[in-house]
Amino acid sequence: MSDFDPDATIISVLTDRAAIADPYPRYRALREHAPIHRMAIAKMWIVSCFDDARAVLRDPRCGNPSPEMFEQGRAGIDGSMRRARSRESLSILQLNPPDHGRIRGLVARAFTPRRVEKLRPEVEAIADQLLDAMGGSGDFVSGLAFPLPANVISALVGVPEEDREFLRPLIGDLTVGIEPSASDDEIAQADAAGATMREYLADLVAARRSDPGDDLLSVLIHANEDGDQLTENEILINTLLIYAAGFETTTHLIGNMFRAFVANPAQLDRVRADRSLIPGAVEEVLRYDPPVQLDGRYLHESMEIGGHVIAQGDSIITLIGAVNRDPADFENPASFDVGRTETQTLSFGSGIHYCLGAALARLEGQVVLGKLLDRYETWEIVGEPTWRPRITLRGVEHMEVSLS
Repeated sequence: MSDFDPDATIISVLTDRAAIADPYPRYRALREHAPIHRMAIAKMWIVSCFDDARAVLRDPRCGNPSPEMFEQGRAGIDGSMRRARSRESLSILQLNPPDHGRIRGLVARAFTPRRVEKLRPEVEAIADQLLDAMGGSGDFVSGLAFPLPANVISALVGVPEEDREFLRPLIGDLTVGIEPSASDDEIAQADAAGATMREYLADLVAARRSDPGDDLLSVLIHANEDGDQLTENEILINTLLIYAAGFETTTHLIGNMFRAFVANPAQLDRVRADRSLIPGAVEEVLRYDPPVQLDGRYLHESMEIGGHVIAQGDSIITLIGAVNRDPADFENPASFDVGRTETQTLSFGSGIHYCLGAALARLEGQVVLGKLLDRYETWEIVGEPTWRPRITLRGVEHMEVSLS
């Protein structure tokens, strides 16, 4: 395709509402004609093939900017992070080794399989309560897909029920700041939301120090490994990250799951007939239509990827939605198949920044799918969903449904 323009295609995916609603044809064109592409307007490379994307995410030369560089850019979700000048201001997503390993080791204690599995009864109870309130119709996002993970992550962190409504709009403002297309006004709004969230969490940390509970915040406060503990700032920053990430990513997983099954009723019938397919079905949703579409790295050393030499200081964006449909790694990649055996996707990242909350997101997706199967034979979308105008965390804002 001699007239194919990779830059224009990439920009449309980042900014055009129609492309955001269905980026996959553009991803396919990029993968076929420019699987590794250097943008003309920035020192940025775009990777849309699976093996090279996985190599980037796993290579220790591909990390994050230093604190000094970080504060000059727009990386991260909170402007106060950019203004800070010490490594302890950076969450585990922005740190490089050895700092990353130290903090991740302490934070990971809050996400052990046992701790996550203990949440299953609570997730089931929340799902039942929300589905009861929906009564079989209404906006699927505001009725179920958003409040379920919001309440689950709030319970996990230890946010009291009476404070959750106050925090929910702040999370929406905060996550806009990670979008490549975010405007200066949106960045300022994200900054303000981050500052408010940190003030709130500082008060909550103080309360938990004097009265610990069985929640993530208490675990982080008292996490100790060979005498090493998280500082106050590290607790605040990483709790903010975990709380924000626990909202929108799983919201979009649940929304994308419902849309995928409505569009593929034969696959819904398969899962209904064999509930053992539920875990694999959630994995297939994560591959087929992942909530996180982009993952970025910064090169600390020059390296060669797929025959291209990428210079130190350049950035690499891996298109997760594109690489998860690479035909070199997935048979019939554009098909939604709940029995798929190729399940090694990059939906939760790879390497040292693999998502700590992956087990929790999977649990929530499995519970919701099981509850919907228990209650309803017929799943329908009424009208056209309204898409969130963002690509990094991609999903619908509103989706009217009918369940019977």
